[in-house]
Amino acid sequence: MFNFGWGVLFVLVNFALFLACYRMFGKNGLYAWIGAAVILANIQVVKTIEMFGFVMTLGNTMYGTIFLATDLINEKFGDKEAKKAVWFGFFFLLMSTAVMQMALVFKPQETDFGDPALHAIFDLAPRIALGSLAAYLTSQFLDVKIFSRLKVKFPTRGQLWIRNNGSTAVSQLIDTLIFCTIAFAGAEGLPWGVWWQIVITTYVLKFVISVSSTPVIYWARNFKFKE
Repeated sequence: MFNFGWGVLFVLVNFALFLACYRMFGKNGLYAWIGAAVILANIQVVKTIEMFGFVMTLGNTMYGTIFLATDLINEKFGDKEAKKAVWFGFFFLLMSTAVMQMALVFKPQETDFGDPALHAIFDLAPRIALGSLAAYLTSQFLDVKIFSRLKVKFPTRGQLWIRNNGSTAVSQLIDTLIFCTIAFAGAEGLPWGVWWQIVITTYVLKFVISVSSTPVIYWARNFKFKE
């Protein structure tokens, strides 16, 4: 039960920091959040935990806030700005992956103590790196497209929850399937039963976070900024 209780607090802290970032820095804060989130989520994903008897990876909460950010940008500033935000996040993901892979190649000095830890965190298998990049780009643009279409069919402020949760539910399913298939499917030492646990728990957790973020996007939508 510790992981569940700590996980609830973890989600609340993520939402609070997201709101603070937007409140303090406006649209630029959302861009900054996306840039930070894509990096932190890919660091957290290397850690697996157990909750209610199921195996799951960290990073889902932080990654889920990226969808929250792009949906909020789409809602407030339009789909062109949301697509720009997707490319912004993709650049940060690609940049951090490339730079850290190059950094690991340096030969450490004999008294160095950080190199093993850096390798443990950033020495990603090509499959994981490819899965992360492919899943992000595909699911984020799909999210923007679905949100924009739902915005036409359900345009009122009260229907924002339909736009937010509808677009995120579909796009995060695609994201989970792409990433888990490319990164983990058939991997040595990973039974298919565990793989399915990771797929199911990852998506369910992302969906729960998406639903939980509904009050957050309503609250953030009402923020007013000076031009």
